[in-house]
Amino acid sequence: MNQLAKKVLVVVDMQQDFINGALGTKEAEAIVDNVAEVIKTFDGEVIFTRDTHTDKYLETQEGRNLPVLHCVKDSEGWQLDRKLASLRTDDMKIFDKPAFGSVALAEYLKENTALESVTFAGLCTDICVISNALLIKAFLPEAEIKVIEKCCAGVTPKSHQNALEAMKMCQIKIV
Repeated sequence: MNQLAKKVLVVVDMQQDFINGALGTKEAEAIVDNVAEVIKTFDGEVIFTRDTHTDKYLETQEGRNLPVLHCVKDSEGWQLDRKLASLRTDDMKIFDKPAFGSVALAEYLKENTALESVTFAGLCTDICVISNALLIKAFLPEAEIKVIEKCCAGVTPKSHQNALEAMKMCQIKIV
């Protein structure tokens, strides 16, 4: 059994393409300092996820529905935000995920028998944050799942708020 920290912070897809690149927004840019502060002060394990695609992304189902090439592995836009990457230490895990939610992350967290809470920050609230929060809630129904509102941004402010409300209905705590 994997004995991880009692508390885990998952920083979802804080990558250049989502902040100021192909799919960037001013709302995404506005949360970077908040996320950095939470990473610096978090008392537990910090894990990153990265949206990860190939140059054949536009041929995938997701790519046909969102025809904007982004987060191609090893590209500049795929990289974590520079400020946040500078806070990363060698013992921080990164899960590269080809889809909205990361089953590998859920399986990793499920191995932790001492886990009390999983806190989420990152992008986009209405796509990958909600997908991962709900996935972890399904894998770990007794763990407290939290989302830090000031450390998340959605595709639009309205879809951000809708996602927060949906998560509340699924017993995910919005802090």
